Amino acid sequence: MTSPQLPTAPLDQMPALAELFKLFLSGKHLNRMTEPALWAELEKQESSYVGLFSALGFELRLDARGFAWFHSPDANSNIGKTSRQLALLFMVIFDAQANAGKALQRFTDWLIDREWLAEVYQQQKDLLDAEGLSLDGLIELLGRAGSLGFAVVEPSGWRLLPAVCRYLDHFEALAAAAGEGDRETDPGGDPDLDANTDNTDNTDDTDNMLTHEEMD
Repeated sequence: MTSPQLPTAPLDQMPALAELFKLFLSGKHLNRMTEPALWAELEKQESSYVGLFSALGFELRLDARGFAWFHSPDANSNIGKTSRQLALLFMVIFDAQANAGKALQRFTDWLIDREWLAEVYQQQKDLLDAEGLSLDGLIELLGRAGSLGFAVVEPSGWRLLPAVCRYLDHFEALAAAAGEGDRETDPGGDPDLDANTDNTDNTDDTDNMLTHEEMD
């Protein structure tokens, strides 16, 4: 059995330890975009923070795109309603923007306001109603996304934060897999068809991206 990696720096060189531990333990993601000073501190002593948290039984992951979180590989055993609904919220947002020709990797540039969200709700009304989500419910979910480090509130709406890459990566993997399946079952199909297929049956797969603290 491999022993947990111990921190390489003394605790007095890890001044953000308590703040970072509280943030990650709450289920929140740290984003470089919104908390640059705290991110810089984490990057400076990355190996020490990773080692210390590992010794405490937590897996800290940092993504080069600018976000970090406590990863929980067995979160599927505690699937919660909020985690499923967040996956659905991001899925319909990405679907609407893809249909509008927006570059999905630029999602942090998008301003999401109530008027636009109302249009998305109308486009996906049957799907969202089946999940029990009204327009007000979507707005409440964006507030929840903000508390978990997936979005930030602005005077005129919300912006998604880099941590949403975790969802986008998963959605793109599902779309690619669906595209591969279509080509296998229909060899004469057009390989250039839009891969933004309806993956609503797979939204549960995204639940394992959330920690226990993020569940209901």
